[in-house]
Amino acid sequence: MRPAAVAMATAVAQKGQMNDILRRHEADIYALLRIVTGFLFLWHGMEKIFGFPEAPPAGAPAFILWVAGPIELVCGFLVMIGLLTRPAAFLASGLMGVAYWLAHGTRALLPILNQGELAVLYCFVVLFIAARGPGRWSVDGGGT
Repeated sequence: MRPAAVAMATAVAQKGQMNDILRRHEADIYALLRIVTGFLFLWHGMEKIFGFPEAPPAGAPAFILWVAGPIELVCGFLVMIGLLTRPAAFLASGLMGVAYWLAHGTRALLPILNQGELAVLYCFVVLFIAARGPGRWSVDGGGT
């Protein structure tokens, strides 16, 4: 057998093994995604409401601080623990969609140009969580 063919056969076998491992741990990986996303999201609310760990963004309107902040804090916490996951994640997704168009989309269309990547990522990751539900390691999912 030629060395290139051996290398290709090895790569295909390793890809199959990696896919098997990822498939076997898919529920755990999703749970980590949900928990970490909720944890990171809630800190945006902490910052807006309590000024911790940093002060709120300079020049942020009171509306943003007192409407978006509580939604970020509460929905982030609920998503993290997996309680009322679908409605909390759906609300958070909508908030991030509105945040993108209010704070970023008016400056430029593309997120790379208007610093809106984080809002877009949160919008679609929490939308995915809303669609998929609480999953494993959650209050709603019963730990399965």
